[in-house]
Amino acid sequence: MGNNELSVHINADAEQVWRMLREPARIAQWHGWESDSLSDEIAEIYYAKVSESTDHLTLHLEMGDVFTLTPMADGTVLTMTRGKATGQWAAYDSDITAGWAIFIQQLRFALERHPHGTRRTIFADGMTASSRSLWEALGIDTGWLPESGEDYELSLSTGAELQGKVWYRSETQLGLTVHGYAERGDGLLVLAEQAPLAGIRPAKGAQVIASTYDLGAAALEEISEQWDAFMEQNFPEG
Repeated sequence: MGNNELSVHINADAEQVWRMLREPARIAQWHGWESDSLSDEIAEIYYAKVSESTDHLTLHLEMGDVFTLTPMADGTVLTMTRGKATGQWAAYDSDITAGWAIFIQQLRFALERHPHGTRRTIFADGMTASSRSLWEALGIDTGWLPESGEDYELSLSTGAELQGKVWYRSETQLGLTVHGYAERGDGLLVLAEQAPLAGIRPAKGAQVIASTYDLGAAALEEISEQWDAFMEQNFPEG
C-alpha cells in the first residue's frame, strides 16, 4: 500500500459500505464528531463536485481523494487514496490524512457494531509544550498494550477504568472499544497524537473522540467532564 493510501477491512458487504458513504444520515454516524457545522461539512465533502462509479464501488471527492470498495469473501476492503492537498489546505495535509485514518475506523465501527444505532460524540483537543507523550500522560504503556482485536484492561491517569478490545493502533493513534461507552455492546474511543505543524500548531497536540451509544445524560456528561479535565491539565494550550 502506498503512503497516500488508507485501508480498512470491514465485516459487511459492499452495498452496506456504499450506503455509509452516500446517505447523509449514515455519514453522520461516523464522519468527524457532533458539531453545529457537521451537516454543512458532509454536504461539502460528499455531495459537492463528487463523482461515483455506476457499480457503486468508487467515489471521487472534490479534493482528489478517492474511496474504492473491494468486495471480499469475508466483507469489504475500503481504501481511501488521498489526493494532494493544494491551496489553503496544503499546510494541513498531514492532519487531513490523520483525520481520515480516524474516520474510516469510525465507519468500520459504526457498521460492524452499531449499524442501526445513533452515536453521541465527545470531542476534546489541546496542545502542550511538555515532552510527555499522550500515552505517558494517560498512563498507558504501549509496549504492554495488546494487539488489535485482543482484550485489554486499562487504568488511566484520569481515574477511569476501561475494558474492551483494541480496535486499531498505529504510531500516533489508538482506537479502543469501551464497554462503558454504550448501554448495550460498546462504544469507541480514539486517542490521537499530533506533531507540531509549522505556522499552524506551535506545540504537540492531542485529540480525543469518543463515540457513545444510548447513554443517559448524566453518564455522557461524566465522560465529557473527565476528558475535558484531562486536556486542561495535560494539553492546556490552544
